[in-house]
Amino acid sequence: MGVVMEINYDEDDKYHLAKKKVEDIKGFYGNLISYISVNIFLICINLYTSPDHLWFYWPLIWWGLGVVFHGLKVFEVFPGFGKDWEERKIKELMDKENENKNKWQ
Repeated sequence: MGVVMEINYDEDDKYHLAKKKVEDIKGFYGNLISYISVNIFLICINLYTSPDHLWFYWPLIWWGLGVVFHGLKVFEVFPGFGKDWEERKIKELMDKENENKNKWQ
């Protein structure tokens, strides 16, 4: 059984959704800039203090994975888990809660 839901947004809702999207994009770029600048700093520290023992790639890899997943979410590369999915899941959970409530009344 699929959940079919049509949402009609007014101009105020559209504005708030667009504003949230812009904030998400700004957050991603802030994260990306931090990632690049901090990792450049870590690479320099590592190469200056102990060039024979390289460790800078660990934060580069793990934080980089976080940045990649953040970007995938913000730019909705996998739309199955985007806003539409969230709205459908919320509706599904609310319907289920109402069924349970009605069953016990």
